[in-house]
Amino acid sequence: MSRWSGLPASLDQRMRQLVVQLRRLKDHSGLSLAALAARTPYSKSSWERYLNGKKLPPAGAVEALARLCGADVTRLLALHEVAAQAWSAGRPVPEARPPVPRVAPVAPAAPDPPGRSGPSPRAAGDEATLPAVHTVPGAGRQVPLGPLVLGALAVLVVALPVLRPWQDQLAAGRGTGAAMAGRALGAAPEFTSRPGETFDCRVRRQGGALYAGHSRTGTTVLGGGAEGWDVVEAQCLLRRHGYDPGVVDGLVGGRTLRAVKRLQAGSGLPTDGIVGPGTWKALRR
Repeated sequence: MSRWSGLPASLDQRMRQLVVQLRRLKDHSGLSLAALAARTPYSKSSWERYLNGKKLPPAGAVEALARLCGADVTRLLALHEVAAQAWSAGRPVPEARPPVPRVAPVAPAAPDPPGRSGPSPRAAGDEATLPAVHTVPGAGRQVPLGPLVLGALAVLVVALPVLRPWQDQLAAGRGTGAAMAGRALGAAPEFTSRPGETFDCRVRRQGGALYAGHSRTGTTVLGGGAEGWDVVEAQCLLRRHGYDPGVVDGLVGGRTLRAVKRLQAGSGLPTDGIVGPGTWKALRR
């Protein structure tokens, strides 16, 4: 039995539970860190960090260790998902620094003509037409506000036609259209479901796998009562394979659970009704 060093006191309890389970599997297998590195795509130093709570192990490493030791892959991946949420919540987000405005240098004022001293005479009302000035932090000089304001307005005029169609898509529709519009900017909109609401299924094959346009996951664990875009994706793929999940509402209810079990039975998987990595592979085929 290996003698493990103590885990950091600041380690979240959910992350601690995952690491303890991984340590037990490693000890039970009798494999050294070098042997783990030889049998998995992860290095010896990576396994050392994973098993000492220094770094969150990827889902692939958890699955690889579980399969080497003959453990329940679905249960370990469920623990990993909970630990990943705790790990992400515990990492501080760096404070964003405001951008420093870039301004053109101000030309020096022309000198007074010879024989004239003091300020140049101005006609009545000139004071009202002088441009306002702004001191640039750290620059030690003042620049007119006019060019800055005009530049900002120009950026807004150019950006509004680009942002407007995306805003209209999110406001006008939900389901596949809203999800794809959100992903175009890097993230799907937050999932919310109203009573009786259903979502479209447009299943297509991409790169040899089936996708319905709601999620691209292959590892998320879904059990009874789960909800979200991953559930919508699974329901669409179940329907594509001929297993009726009921209405495609993004909620794992009784009919969806029964459809998952029928798919698992037909694919030679444990019929536990839980959508894990193995069930996702069967759904994507």
